Amino acid sequence: MKNNYLLKCLLTTTLFLDLNANDIYNIDDLILKAFENSPSLKISKSNYEASKSRYKSVSSAYLPNVDFHASAGKTGVTDTFGGTQNMIDDTLLLGKLSAKQIIYDFGATGGVIDSSKYDSQSLNMQNIDDIIIKKRDIKEAYYNVLKAIALIEVQKENIKLNTAQLYRSEKYFEAGIRTKIDISDAKVSLIKAKLELKKAEYKLKIEYAKLDETVGFTALQREYTLFTKELDLSNIYESLSPYKFNLKESILYAYENKASLKKQTAKVNSSLSQENQVSSNYYPSIYFSADYTKQSVDTFKQFTPKDKWQASLNIDWNIYKGGETNAKVQENKINTSIQRDALIKMELSIKKKTTEAFLNLHQNRDTLELSQSLVEVSSEKFNQASKRYEHGLSDYIELQQARQGYIDAKASLIVDYYNYYISVAYLDSAIGK
Repeated sequence: MKNNYLLKCLLTTTLFLDLNANDIYNIDDLILKAFENSPSLKISKSNYEASKSRYKSVSSAYLPNVDFHASAGKTGVTDTFGGTQNMIDDTLLLGKLSAKQIIYDFGATGGVIDSSKYDSQSLNMQNIDDIIIKKRDIKEAYYNVLKAIALIEVQKENIKLNTAQLYRSEKYFEAGIRTKIDISDAKVSLIKAKLELKKAEYKLKIEYAKLDETVGFTALQREYTLFTKELDLSNIYESLSPYKFNLKESILYAYENKASLKKQTAKVNSSLSQENQVSSNYYPSIYFSADYTKQSVDTFKQFTPKDKWQASLNIDWNIYKGGETNAKVQENKINTSIQRDALIKMELSIKKKTTEAFLNLHQNRDTLELSQSLVEVSSEKFNQASKRYEHGLSDYIELQQARQGYIDAKASLIVDYYNYYISVAYLDSAIGK
């Protein structure tokens, strides 16, 4: 009789899905669709791409700064050379080319560039972390849908059992074996089973809505089905594969791979770079500059140089700025200390979350083993109660309790099964996998 209670989740779940559905997605397909559709992932990626452009922009400070200026117009000059104060108009054509190259600024330019580089690395790690979290959320939504589908099948089985019991109670009453109250009890149980099925069907719709939001599906009508496989509830615990890492290995993996930890490390390095950049204000900036000017006039061309150039090695040094540099240096040192403490705090948080996720996974695994045993015992008890009721050795209440216990145990087994895989997804996310 055990085989009669096997849950079968068919590949094409036409009873629950739109008839126009044409795409079948597994978990990997949904993750790829999220990469295409999810606005949050697009925003995260765009932030990183923008940071790379900012890094290229500030990196240009190492290269020469070359400017060109040209103008054409009229100019007025007092005719002092002719012995009068009359204003004489003249045409003017001017072109100027200038260049400036930083030679050494005691880390000012390097600090800005390094800070921008680490900021970009931080946003890259944020993007990776967002992807990992998105994968976790998709897996959770996916398994919640499968769980809802499976629970609908359980409630359908419950209706089938209650319908059979109602028929049997009516036949027993007609034969004078049982009273009419058994018929009434059977009708109540059947209505309750139908209510539970309705709740399960609406729960499925809600879980699909959550999955659509997580993946980024915007269509008003669902145009896909989910890949499912047949579940053998009598062997469901044995079908589980153990997690790859033990607790210590999981924590070490998280320390090496967690993107949020690398992000915080980049923030520490960025703060150090800013500290170096501010400290450079104590020292001069040394740079080379050159310019070449070419101009042409008509009336005063004998007095106006046609070509002019200049090249110089320059030092700019702010001697005193009212203590502003000292204050900024101290502020940046404090900020660096804060970022380092935040890094330690994050390591502790990662250790705690990894431990919690690891223990939760193994708790769900142990729970699943007991849930499987409970289904087996509940099924046996229900069979015994059915025989006792059939031979007049028990009343309807005992039978109903045994039947409901079996249905509840089966539903719990399904919940525990999919919760196990959700806990795997959370542990993967906790360690940055």
